[in-house]
Formats: sequence, structure tokens, C-alpha cells
Amino acid sequence: MKNVMMTMREKILLRKRSVIETINDQLKNIARAEHSIHRNFANFITNLIASLIAYSFQEKKPSIKFGTENTTQLVLFC
Repeated sequence: MKNVMMTMREKILLRKRSVIETINDQLKNIARAEHSIHRNFANFITNLIASLIAYSFQEKKPSIKFGTENTTQLVLFC
């Protein structure tokens, strides 16, 4: 891969990768969002929506608190 400058947003999300992987794992194992071969598109969408609804009813969900602030401070990157 080529070296490319990452934005600040990409750097923050890279640090939060473990939380993102945890959510994907919960969707696959707990909500049973399986990657399987569906015979038609309607079955795929039905399986996906059902697993997202099941995930939304979980009491504790991992989350990423990501926000931006507009300030007048000068930021220097070395």
C-alpha cells in the first residue's frame, strides 16, 4: 500500500477499531446476521433487517462517541 496522509477522523476511527469489530461480532453471533448465500434479494434484506432489529433491542451496546468542535484555537501538527 502507498503511504497516504490520514485525516484526523480516520486516525480516531482506527483507534476505535476494536469497538467496531465488537459490534460486527455481536451482529454475527448474537443477532445471527449470517453471511450466507441467499436465493433472492428479498431474503437477504429480510435477514439483514431482522438481525438489526434484534441488535437494537440489546440493553448494552458498545458505542463510539465521536464529535467535532469548532474552536478558535490554533493547532500545530509536527
